[in-house]
Amino acid sequence: MSIFAYSVLMAAFLAPILIALASFALRLSNLASIKSMIFDEVYYVDGARDLLKYGVEVSGNKPEFVVHPPVGKWLIASGIKVFGDNPLGWRFATALLGSLAILVIALIAHRLFYSPILTALAAGLMAVDGLALVHSRTALLDNFLAFFILVATYFFISRKYWWTGLFLGLALATKWSALYFIVLFGLIALYRAFAHHTGRELIRPTLARIGAFGLLPLAVYVTSWWGWFASSRGWDRSHSSNPISSFIYYHKEMLNFHTNLSEKHPYQANPWSWLVMGRPTSFYYETPKSCGAKSCSQEILALGTPFLWWAGTIAIAVVIGFWFRSLLHRTFDPAVTIIMAGMAAGYLPWFFFQKRTVFSFYAIVFEPFLILALVYCAKLFLTAQRRKSERAYLLGEIGLLVLFIMLVINFIYFMPLYLGQVTTYEAWHAHMWFASWI
Repeated sequence: MSIFAYSVLMAAFLAPILIALASFALRLSNLASIKSMIFDEVYYVDGARDLLKYGVEVSGNKPEFVVHPPVGKWLIASGIKVFGDNPLGWRFATALLGSLAILVIALIAHRLFYSPILTALAAGLMAVDGLALVHSRTALLDNFLAFFILVATYFFISRKYWWTGLFLGLALATKWSALYFIVLFGLIALYRAFAHHTGRELIRPTLARIGAFGLLPLAVYVTSWWGWFASSRGWDRSHSSNPISSFIYYHKEMLNFHTNLSEKHPYQANPWSWLVMGRPTSFYYETPKSCGAKSCSQEILALGTPFLWWAGTIAIAVVIGFWFRSLLHRTFDPAVTIIMAGMAAGYLPWFFFQKRTVFSFYAIVFEPFLILALVYCAKLFLTAQRRKSERAYLLGEIGLLVLFIMLVINFIYFMPLYLGQVTTYEAWHAHMWFASWI
């Protein structure tokens, strides 16, 4: 190997770490500049405060009915504990995990593609996605959910199912939508067991799968509610003399809330539009008085980097095509399986809630799988180029670099909307490429 080739290889190996560090710095940059609560921070920061003080969420002196499990709010509380009850404390945990997610997707790409270049590409694409950046600077639950799902995916690929179950349990204890990943990953794990064992040999792996994808996530989930069990202040804690019965009743009420949530919201978006960013969610909008112009704007828009998501939509279509081909030939590519499983669990279920109020920022949970689809297409392209010649392969790498630079430019262009920077109204309006973004 030449010195040049060795240098390129080492740079590719180091790239995910350097990218993650740079992204962490960007996530921390002026993180506390917006002093008021952004979007649903009003619910989750308040919940984190209660958890620190009482171990359970309350409203004044009364128990509070909450509709999401506590783990994400405990993570927000950890930042408050370290940095204080201020904007930095509210948002530090999500900034940290959003940066670590870049390293995790790099590990996943390495396991799937065994290519330093493609590993670096996965980290780079994750770093220049606007939706991931906005979530990493806002104390909502979805970024924690996405992180736990991503770590669970890494262990699932590694076939370390007990670790997979642990992180799926943490995801479930953050938001219920993790249940779809538990079911789908569990079914795939069971299929693998049945594909490699027969007769009595099936008993042990089957029980292990039930434990890893059933009992362990359930145990983690129930344990996460320890504050509710330990306190008399929990909502409807005294519904029954049996705390388990009260717990089940509480969850019936939570389920009733989620299935019947149909209040109109100006930024609700049908799942059909999520991939192409048809109706991004505005997390924050103000009209500051000073920006050097008559009219000023300041917005935080949960908008995925448009070029990345539009290219990712095409990449998903390509992966679906290869998935159908693999079904016909019964030759399953691990990368295709993981991408399809992640999209199916993170995206498809929302199509069955057409009457429910939903938002495009929920897409953060399957965003890593969209990025993996892009990396998979890059692999197909480079493989085809290598079959032609080494020169064609080198030109292919240069072509991918040019495309990545275009994504970076697109990301930088929308940076004011991701960081909540004050601009003139004209500059803000120039970023509104479609009427549905306003």
